[in-house]
Amino acid sequence: MVTRATGFPRPRSSQRKAQLMTDTSLDELGPVDYVIVEFPAGASNFTGEMAAELLALVDAGTIRVIDVLVLTKDEDGSVEATELSDIEELGELQTIEAQLAELLAAEDVEHLAAAMEPGSTAGVLIWENLWAAPFASAARRSGGQLIATGRIPIQAIIASIEADKEPATVGD
Repeated sequence: MVTRATGFPRPRSSQRKAQLMTDTSLDELGPVDYVIVEFPAGASNFTGEMAAELLALVDAGTIRVIDVLVLTKDEDGSVEATELSDIEELGELQTIEAQLAELLAAEDVEHLAAAMEPGSTAGVLIWENLWAAPFASAARRSGGQLIATGRIPIQAIIASIEADKEPATVGD
Protein backbone atom coordinates (compact mmCIF):
# COMPACT_ATOMS: atom_id res chain seq x y z
CA MET A 1 0.00 0.00 0.00
CA VAL A 2 1.39 3.38 -1.00
CA THR A 3 0.13 6.68 0.32
CA ARG A 4 1.34 10.06 -0.87
CA ALA A 5 1.22 13.03 1.43
CA THR A 6 -0.36 16.12 -0.03
CA GLY A 7 0.05 19.73 0.90
CA PHE A 8 -1.02 23.23 0.06
CA PRO A 9 0.00 24.91 -3.20
CA ARG A 10 3.60 25.95 -3.00
CA PRO A 11 5.12 29.35 -3.45
CA ARG A 12 6.76 29.84 -6.83
CA SER A 13 9.45 32.24 -5.67
CA SER A 14 13.04 31.31 -4.96
CA GLN A 15 16.29 33.09 -4.31
CA ARG A 16 18.10 30.61 -6.54
CA LYS A 17 18.23 31.27 -10.25
CA ALA A 18 17.00 27.78 -11.13
CA GLN A 19 15.01 27.28 -14.28
CA LEU A 20 11.59 25.68 -13.92
CA MET A 21 11.00 22.45 -15.80
CA THR A 22 7.99 24.06 -17.45
CA ASP A 23 10.30 26.75 -18.88
CA THR A 24 12.36 24.17 -20.78
CA SER A 25 11.55 22.81 -24.22
CA LEU A 26 11.60 19.01 -24.35
CA ASP A 27 14.11 19.32 -27.20
CA GLU A 28 16.55 21.04 -24.83
CA LEU A 29 16.44 18.52 -21.96
CA GLY A 30 19.57 16.76 -20.84
CA PRO A 31 19.73 13.19 -19.55
CA VAL A 32 17.70 12.55 -16.41
CA ASP A 33 18.97 10.34 -13.57
CA TYR A 34 17.74 9.25 -10.18
CA VAL A 35 19.24 7.99 -6.96
CA ILE A 36 17.72 6.45 -3.84
CA VAL A 37 19.58 6.97 -0.56
CA GLU A 38 18.35 4.65 2.19
CA PHE A 39 18.77 5.18 5.93
CA PRO A 40 18.05 2.61 8.65
CA ALA A 41 15.17 3.27 11.04
CA GLY A 42 15.67 6.46 13.04
CA ALA A 43 18.87 7.48 11.25
CA SER A 44 17.66 9.66 8.37
CA ASN A 45 19.29 13.05 7.87
CA PHE A 46 18.44 14.78 4.62
CA THR A 47 19.84 18.16 5.58
CA GLY A 48 23.36 19.20 6.40
CA GLU A 49 26.18 17.98 4.20
CA MET A 50 23.98 16.19 1.62
CA ALA A 51 21.79 19.27 1.18
CA ALA A 52 24.82 21.55 0.84
CA GLU A 53 26.35 19.36 -1.88
CA LEU A 54 23.05 19.16 -3.76
CA LEU A 55 22.61 22.94 -3.61
CA ALA A 56 26.19 23.47 -4.81
CA LEU A 57 25.43 21.37 -7.93
CA VAL A 58 22.25 23.38 -8.56
CA ASP A 59 24.02 26.72 -8.03
CA ALA A 60 26.84 25.71 -10.40
CA GLY A 61 24.31 24.90 -13.14
CA THR A 62 25.45 21.27 -13.24
CA ILE A 63 22.02 19.81 -12.48
CA ARG A 64 18.39 20.81 -12.21
CA VAL A 65 16.43 19.00 -9.50
CA ILE A 66 13.21 17.61 -10.98
CA ASP A 67 11.68 15.75 -8.05
CA VAL A 68 12.49 14.82 -4.47
CA LEU A 69 10.52 12.38 -2.32
CA VAL A 70 11.06 10.93 1.11
CA LEU A 71 9.88 7.33 1.32
CA THR A 72 9.15 5.61 4.62
CA LYS A 73 8.71 1.84 4.52
CA ASP A 74 6.98 0.33 7.56
CA GLU A 75 7.80 -3.08 8.95
CA ASP A 76 4.68 -4.45 7.22
CA GLY A 77 5.95 -3.23 3.84
CA SER A 78 3.55 -0.31 3.42
CA VAL A 79 5.14 2.83 2.03
CA GLU A 80 4.41 6.49 2.61
CA ALA A 81 5.76 9.03 0.13
CA THR A 82 6.23 12.59 1.33
CA GLU A 83 6.92 15.43 -1.08
CA LEU A 84 9.52 18.01 -0.21
CA SER A 85 6.77 20.64 -0.01
CA ASP A 86 5.17 18.70 2.86
CA ILE A 87 8.24 18.78 5.10
CA GLU A 88 8.19 21.65 7.59
CA GLU A 89 11.92 22.03 8.33
CA LEU A 90 13.67 22.07 4.95
CA GLY A 91 16.51 24.40 5.83
CA GLU A 92 18.42 25.41 2.70
CA LEU A 93 16.45 22.91 0.60
CA GLN A 94 13.51 25.32 0.80
CA THR A 95 15.12 27.29 -2.04
CA ILE A 96 14.80 24.43 -4.55
CA GLU A 97 11.42 23.16 -3.36
CA ALA A 98 9.51 25.65 -5.52
CA GLN A 99 11.28 24.44 -8.68
CA LEU A 100 10.20 20.80 -8.53
CA ALA A 101 8.11 19.16 -11.25
CA GLU A 102 6.84 16.28 -9.07
CA LEU A 103 6.90 13.63 -11.80
CA LEU A 104 6.62 10.46 -9.76
CA ALA A 105 3.31 8.58 -9.63
CA ALA A 106 2.15 5.95 -7.11
CA GLU A 107 3.38 3.13 -9.39
CA ASP A 108 6.84 4.73 -9.51
CA VAL A 109 6.91 4.96 -5.72
CA GLU A 110 6.05 1.24 -5.42
CA HIS A 111 8.86 0.33 -7.83
CA LEU A 112 11.42 2.54 -6.06
CA ALA A 113 10.41 1.35 -2.59
CA ALA A 114 10.83 -2.30 -3.58
CA ALA A 115 14.59 -1.98 -3.01
CA MET A 116 14.11 -0.61 0.52
CA GLU A 117 14.39 -2.60 3.73
CA PRO A 118 11.32 -2.64 6.03
CA GLY A 119 11.59 0.03 8.73
CA SER A 120 13.85 2.28 6.64
CA THR A 121 13.55 5.78 5.23
CA ALA A 122 14.90 6.78 1.84
CA GLY A 123 15.32 9.96 -0.14
CA VAL A 124 14.61 9.81 -3.88
CA LEU A 125 16.27 12.45 -6.01
CA ILE A 126 15.56 12.91 -9.73
CA TRP A 127 17.70 15.40 -11.62
CA GLU A 128 18.47 16.61 -15.11
CA ASN A 129 22.13 16.70 -16.10
CA LEU A 130 22.28 20.29 -17.38
CA TRP A 131 25.95 19.88 -18.32
CA ALA A 132 24.93 17.27 -20.91
CA ALA A 133 21.86 19.06 -22.29
CA PRO A 134 23.63 20.79 -25.22
CA PHE A 135 25.12 17.47 -26.38
CA ALA A 136 21.80 15.62 -25.96
CA SER A 137 19.99 18.36 -27.91
CA ALA A 138 22.56 18.22 -30.71
CA ALA A 139 22.24 14.43 -30.89
CA ARG A 140 18.44 14.68 -31.22
CA ARG A 141 18.67 17.41 -33.87
CA SER A 142 21.07 15.15 -35.78
CA GLY A 143 18.48 12.37 -35.78
CA GLY A 144 20.05 10.37 -32.97
CA GLN A 145 18.26 8.85 -30.04
CA LEU A 146 19.44 7.54 -26.71
CA ILE A 147 19.00 3.78 -26.77
CA ALA A 148 20.78 2.81 -23.55
CA THR A 149 22.16 4.37 -20.44
CA GLY A 150 23.90 2.98 -17.42
CA ARG A 151 26.14 3.62 -14.52
CA ILE A 152 29.35 1.86 -13.59
CA PRO A 153 29.47 1.23 -9.83
CA ILE A 154 32.50 2.80 -8.15
CA GLN A 155 33.35 -0.59 -6.63
CA ALA A 156 33.78 -2.03 -10.14
CA ILE A 157 36.10 0.82 -11.14
CA ILE A 158 38.21 0.38 -8.00
CA ALA A 159 38.42 -3.38 -8.58
CA SER A 160 39.50 -2.83 -12.20
CA ILE A 161 42.21 -0.34 -11.21
CA GLU A 162 43.47 -2.64 -8.46
CA ALA A 163 43.53 -5.60 -10.87
CA ASP A 164 45.62 -3.55 -13.32
CA LYS A 165 48.15 -2.80 -10.57
CA GLU A 166 48.68 -6.48 -9.68
CA PRO A 167 51.69 -8.05 -11.38
CA ALA A 168 50.84 -10.50 -14.15
CA THR A 169 51.70 -14.11 -13.43
CA VAL A 170 53.71 -16.20 -15.90
CA GLY A 171 51.54 -18.38 -18.10
CA ASP A 172 48.35 -16.31 -17.88
